[in-house]
Amino acid sequence: MTNKLDIEIGEESGYEGSKVFVSLADAIGLSVDLTNFLITQGLALLLASLFRSYLHPSKVTASVRHAFGLVIGLLFGYFCFGLQAVHIAGLPAICYIVLRTQNPMIVQRIVMAVALTYLSCIHLHRQYNSNGAYTLDITGPLMIITQKVTSLAFSIHDGFLLKKEKQLSKNQQYHVIEKVPTPLEYFSYVLNFQSLMAGPLVFYRDYIDFIEGCNMITKSNSNGKLDERKQIHEPSPTKAVLKKVLASVVCAYIFVKLINVYPIKNMKDDSFINDANVFYKFWYIMMATMAVRFKYYFAWMFAEAIVNNAGLGFNGYENDGTAKWDMLTNIYVIPFELGTNFRDCINSWNIGTNSWLRMVVYERVHKNYGTGLTFALSALWHGFYPGYYLTFATGALIVTAARKARRMFRHRFQETELSRTFYDVITCIVTRLFMGYATFPFVLLEFGVSIRLYLRFFMCLHFVALFTIYVLPKLVRGSSDGKRLTTSVNAGLNKNNNENTTIDDNSPKNDDSVATKERKTVTAIAATKKVHEKELKNVNSTCSSFNSSMSDISDKMHVRKTDTNYLLKDLISNKIKDETDNLSNLLKEKIEAANIEGLIDKTVSGIVELKDDLMRMNEPEVYGPTSAETLRKRNIVESEIVDGCGGVDAFLKKEIDAIKKEAAVIPAVLSNGHAK
Repeated sequence: MTNKLDIEIGEESGYEGSKVFVSLADAIGLSVDLTNFLITQGLALLLASLFRSYLHPSKVTASVRHAFGLVIGLLFGYFCFGLQAVHIAGLPAICYIVLRTQNPMIVQRIVMAVALTYLSCIHLHRQYNSNGAYTLDITGPLMIITQKVTSLAFSIHDGFLLKKEKQLSKNQQYHVIEKVPTPLEYFSYVLNFQSLMAGPLVFYRDYIDFIEGCNMITKSNSNGKLDERKQIHEPSPTKAVLKKVLASVVCAYIFVKLINVYPIKNMKDDSFINDANVFYKFWYIMMATMAVRFKYYFAWMFAEAIVNNAGLGFNGYENDGTAKWDMLTNIYVIPFELGTNFRDCINSWNIGTNSWLRMVVYERVHKNYGTGLTFALSALWHGFYPGYYLTFATGALIVTAARKARRMFRHRFQETELSRTFYDVITCIVTRLFMGYATFPFVLLEFGVSIRLYLRFFMCLHFVALFTIYVLPKLVRGSSDGKRLTTSVNAGLNKNNNENTTIDDNSPKNDDSVATKERKTVTAIAATKKVHEKELKNVNSTCSSFNSSMSDISDKMHVRKTDTNYLLKDLISNKIKDETDNLSNLLKEKIEAANIEGLIDKTVSGIVELKDDLMRMNEPEVYGPTSAETLRKRNIVESEIVDGCGGVDAFLKKEIDAIKKEAAVIPAVLSNGHAK
């Protein structure tokens, strides 16, 4: 008897992988493609442990580790995909030729174009032949391979720019590659068995550090000083691996249970679309899309357990000495499922892909086009099913609306613990509702069915998002920001007191011209000190200008606005009696209350104590010393390890000197919001 799960996982027709375990697949009620996937991942978990123990960098050369990972990866690919496995070798082979022959100044663009064109052809072939029915096909590994070859091409391009003394971001400097890999290094990176089937994405530098035995050293030496003669205590990943395997099994169980209760195919039925009431439809799409997510949770967490079991993914130590194995984490289940806004959910979902998109697109284009181009690349990378594009378009609209709504309402619920809890609960429920509404086309894939279902929802959440973006800000802002600020300033003029005035943080982002107006306002008020009647007139004019400009100030400038308003309030309420001397005394009191030097001293002491604690931590296993030749090969120097932490003391000393100098020009500091 065939389990209902077969309908959701895919049909066996058209599958070119091994049929050896067909009888096993029938016995457990799964399709043969999924059975083969589970077998390869189970073997990968076992082989990863052997790879870490018997092919340790202290026992064998890097070439042996490269070759073993590559050969096993090719065998797994052929077992799961049959003759289709030629594509997992063909795409990286073409891209490697491009890397070897093209100008480093443009090689990243050519590789990107070649890889996406190849991947798009395979996507179209799958879409044409499968008619929307999911099956384990070659597009999954090819999507991971595309991320690897394109990120490597950009890293090589950045290495060329580094030699030309061009400006690179901190993230780009970390991933810089200054030479094209050898064929063995390249194909081992692209096709290694640890991450071939389901990821996670590993950037080239991290993979080579892992193969050559440098990853433990760079992550363990948090003080930035490397002693080749010192043995590094290597933490065991066993505990982390067991936790992730157990969590993945739980997710698989939840997926099986939910998908049988809320099958995806029911959303395509006319009875569901036409007859079910709207509340049941909302509930159903929420549960059905959540069930599908648990399938991804299972695959990603099990894949992370595999790479951790091989020794890859170590990310240093916690303050209490606990080893962290989260460098390659691709999903945070609880933060995603209980997220109170779309931003937090997106940051917790498919983290490797988010890092890739940020590296190859978002950080390299003008900020005005970054979001749009990032969404476009993500959609193209996923394929050409219309449901993908409906989800991305709806998601972009909802993300924009959620950002505006958060600015308008969140600060109103932060006064008490009860109000904050109420806000979190409501936003969590609303986020779940919008999440199901936006993502069900991604699951259905089909355009016609998705549009019919949206129409049966009356496009209600689309209209809610549009209303939030274009109408609600005018209504809420008109009743809060302008009126409250005007009332507060007028009260200060009439009552001559020192009450605090609160300014809401719900205006647009980063307006440098407004910041300039603020600084000019403070300077103008300080200068009007000869005649009290003239002072009050200038103050009134200044406050009017200040009130009109506040509606365009970013919520990220909330501290700046508050500090500036406090200064205005003090000057107005005292009618500027004490003029320049009194202003200097007031600023001096603020500096003394801030106790800047004391705060910095505490920060320095905390960093030193943390560094000492990390250096005293011990682990049971010992990591063999890496040769000086290998270290030089990997360009591991004191200035590059752990973001250059060795220069912390000198850096902080310069910061303290700079702050002391700034005390002489504290009005300018206050106007920019750097002091409180």
